Amino acid sequence: MRKLLLVIGFSLLIPINSIAQKPNKPTSAEIHEAIKKLNFLGSVLYVAAHPDDENTRLISYMANKVKARTAYLSLTRGDGGQNLIGPEIRELLGVIRTQELLAARRTDGGEQMFTRANDFGFSKHPNETLSIWDKDQVMSDVVWAIRKFKPDVIINRFDHRTPGTTHGHHTTSAMLSEEAFDLTADASVYPDQLKYVSTWQPKRLFFNTSWWFYGSRENFEKADKSKLMSFDTGVFYPEIGLSNTEIASLSRSQHKSQGFGSTGSRGKQKEYVEIIKGDLPQDKTNVFDGIDTSWNRVKGGKAIGDILYQVEKDFDFRNPSACVPQLVKAYALIQQLEDEHWKTVKSKEIKDIIAAVSGLYLEAVSSESNSSLGNDVSIKIEAINRSASTITLKSITLDAIGSTQNVEKVLANNEKQTIDLKGKIPASFEATNPYWLNEKGTLGMYKVDDRNLIGKPETDHKIKAVFNLDIEGTPVSFTKDVVYKTNDPVKGEVYKPFEIIPVVSAGIKDKVIIYANGPSKQVPVTIKSGKANLKGSITLDHPQGWSIEPSNIDFQLSQKGEEKTVVFKLTAPQQQSEGYISPKITVNGKTYSKELITIDYDHIPFQTVTLPSQTKVVRLDIKKKGQNIGYIEGAGDVVPESLEQIGYKVTTVHPESISPETLSAYDAIVVGIRAYNTVEELKFKQQILLDYVKNGGNLVIQYNTSHRLKVKDNLGPFPIQLSRDRVTDENAEITFLAPDHQVLNTPNKISSQDFQGWVQERGLYFPKEWSSEYTPILAANDKGESLKKGPLLVAQYGKGYYVYTGLSFFREFPAGVSGAYRLFANMLSLGK
Repeated sequence: MRKLLLVIGFSLLIPINSIAQKPNKPTSAEIHEAIKKLNFLGSVLYVAAHPDDENTRLISYMANKVKARTAYLSLTRGDGGQNLIGPEIRELLGVIRTQELLAARRTDGGEQMFTRANDFGFSKHPNETLSIWDKDQVMSDVVWAIRKFKPDVIINRFDHRTPGTTHGHHTTSAMLSEEAFDLTADASVYPDQLKYVSTWQPKRLFFNTSWWFYGSRENFEKADKSKLMSFDTGVFYPEIGLSNTEIASLSRSQHKSQGFGSTGSRGKQKEYVEIIKGDLPQDKTNVFDGIDTSWNRVKGGKAIGDILYQVEKDFDFRNPSACVPQLVKAYALIQQLEDEHWKTVKSKEIKDIIAAVSGLYLEAVSSESNSSLGNDVSIKIEAINRSASTITLKSITLDAIGSTQNVEKVLANNEKQTIDLKGKIPASFEATNPYWLNEKGTLGMYKVDDRNLIGKPETDHKIKAVFNLDIEGTPVSFTKDVVYKTNDPVKGEVYKPFEIIPVVSAGIKDKVIIYANGPSKQVPVTIKSGKANLKGSITLDHPQGWSIEPSNIDFQLSQKGEEKTVVFKLTAPQQQSEGYISPKITVNGKTYSKELITIDYDHIPFQTVTLPSQTKVVRLDIKKKGQNIGYIEGAGDVVPESLEQIGYKVTTVHPESISPETLSAYDAIVVGIRAYNTVEELKFKQQILLDYVKNGGNLVIQYNTSHRLKVKDNLGPFPIQLSRDRVTDENAEITFLAPDHQVLNTPNKISSQDFQGWVQERGLYFPKEWSSEYTPILAANDKGESLKKGPLLVAQYGKGYYVYTGLSFFREFPAGVSGAYRLFANMLSLGK
C-alpha cells in the first residue's frame, strides 16, 4: 500500500479535484519532483471516447517523466457499458466510471475532462455516432476543452482516417479532435466561449499509433516511420521505486467496473505517435522540441524562473521548509503575471508546494456526513504548521454557510490550532448531484447549459473553507472542501465528502414491476428524511387506467436519516398496458419527487445521486412453463430479479456447488452474462452442465466474448464459435428464420411486435459459426451489413435443450420491455 501512496504523492500536485480523498502527505523526494513540474510550462491533451480508452503509459510518461501538465479528454463517461462490480447501469454506471477515471488520474498524474456526449452503446460508424450525438455540441465541447486547457500538444488515441474499422465513438473522437485543431484559434468559431476563455492554437497533433493499427508486428516493422516519434515509457523512477509502466498499470487497474486490473511490467516499452498536424520535431523523442517550456515563455516569467530554478537546485531534502521564503517570493511574482492561464495553473501548484514543504495541514470537518437545506451544520477546523516558517492564520471563511472567524493566531511549529464554527445550509442550494444529471437529456447528449460546468469531471462541492494566512509576510489563501471523517474499526480513518441531501426523498426498490399473475400488487415505497421532525403525505402518480389504494398516506419521521416504508395497492387494467409510477411527497406545501441513491465502493469516493423517482409498470400478457430456475451469476445483471417478477422461483447456483444432484432440482439453468469470461470454476463444471441438458434439463447461456473464454472446446454440446458480431440498432428489423420452432410459439406466440421498444441494441457477440445440430431462430442486421443469424441458437441434446443467446436481455429487462420477457419465458419453457 505504501507504494501506491507514493505514486499518488508523486503526481500529487497536479491540479485535479480529488474530492474526499485522504490528505496528501508527500515525502521530500515527491516534493522535489513537484518543484521540477512547477518549472515546466507545457501541456499535453490526450483525446479518446471512453473511460479505459486512454493510454495510461503515455499519460504517466508525459506527467511524470516529461513533467508536462497532462489531461485526458474522454468524450463520454462510459454510461453504455457493463458493470462488473455491481448492479448500476447507464447514468449510475457513468457516475462510477467518472470517479474511476479520477482515481486513475490521481495515480498517473493527469487531469480529467469530458464533453456532454452520452455513451449510448456500441456504434459501428461515425455516421451512426453523429446521428445520435449532437455534433455541433460535442465539437463545441472539444473546442472549449482545448481553449480552456491550452495544450501545446494534442494526442489522439484513434485514427481519424479509418471510419468503420473500430467503434464509431473511437473514430469520432479523433475526427472531432482533428477538426477542432484548426478551429480553436478562430474567434468566429463558438464566440460565446470567449467570455470565459481566449482563443488558442495548439502546436502539434499526433495519433498514438502502434503495431495493432498496422494489422501485425511484421507489418509495423516494414512500415515507413518517417512521420513517427517514439519514447521509452518503461523508464524507472528511483524516487519512488517504480517504473512508469508499473504506475500505468496501477492507473489502469482503477477501472474496476470494467474488470481492467493490470499487472505491472518493467523494462523498455516503446510508444509511438504519428504527426498529423503541425511540424514534426527534429528531436523525435521530444514532443515539445522547439517549444519554450521554461518560465521565459510568459512575460515576467524570467524573474520567477531565476528563483524557482535555484530552489530546485538547492532543495534541502532534510529540511524542505528552508525554501519557503523563496517559494513565497516566487508566489507573489506569479500573482503579477499578465498571462491569466499560467498565473492560475502555477498559483495552484506553488501553493500546494508551499503547504507541503512547511508541513502545513489545513482541514475542515463536518460533524455529520450530510445535511439538508435549512439545517444547521457544525464544522471543526484544524490548522497546524510543522516547520520553522513564520505563518499566521488570519481568518477562516465559509461563505456558503455564512460563517467567518477572524483568528489572528501565529501557527507555532507543531502546535495544533482547532476552531469550531457553525452555520446554516441555505434554502436556495440544491442537493449534491452530478451536474450532468440535473436535467433530462437525450439518448446521445447530456443537457448542461452552464458554460462553466461543461467539461468538468464532477460537481464542485459548495461548502468550502477558505484559510487566509500570512506566510513570511505574504498573504496566501487555501481553499478546502468540507469533509466528513470517521474511524472504521477495520479501515481506520475514513473520509467521505460532505453532501447536501434533499429534505425528504422516496424510492421504490424495483425499477420495473411486471403484472403477469394477477391484476393487483403491493407496492412498497420507502421515505427517507433529510432532517428531524418531518411530517407530510405521500401519493403515487400512476398511468391512466391504473388505480391505487389508498389515494394518499400521511407519515411522520422524528429523526434525520429515518426511513419509513408505506405500501400502496396498485391495480393494473385488464388489457396489456405499461407506464410509470412516481411517488409524490408533500411537506409544508412543497412537493418532492426525487430519490436519493448512494454509491459506495472502496476504490472511489462515496457518491450521492438524486434522480427523479419512478418505476415502470407493465401489465403483461405472458404464459410460462416450469417454476424453479437456477441462476449462475456472471459479470452482473438483474436477470434473476426480473425472472422473479414474472413468477419464477430463482435460486443462485454457486459454481462450486454445481453437481448432478444440485442441478436436478431445477426446471432450467440460466447462466449470467460473460460468466464464461469471469468465472474460472465453470471450465471444471461445464461437462456437468451439458450432462444436465442431456438428461432432460434446459440450459440458457447469455452472451460471452471470445476473448478470455474459459471453455473454448465445449461451450456447447456441439461445436459453436463466438464472434464480435452485433446489431447495435435497437430498432433493426428482426427476421424469423424458424417461425414454426416451439421457442417462437409456446407458451407465448412471438411476433415482430415483441421486438418493439428495445433499448440500446438488439444484441452482441453473436456466434458466427455453429454445427448443424443448432437451429438459428432469428436474424437481424445493421444498415448496410449482411444478415446476422446468430442472435438465438437452440439445440436439442439428449432429452433437453441448450440455448445460446446474444440478445441483450440484460438491458431489456431493466427497461421493462414486454417482448423480451415473453421470449425468455419461451426459452425457459422449451420441452416442458
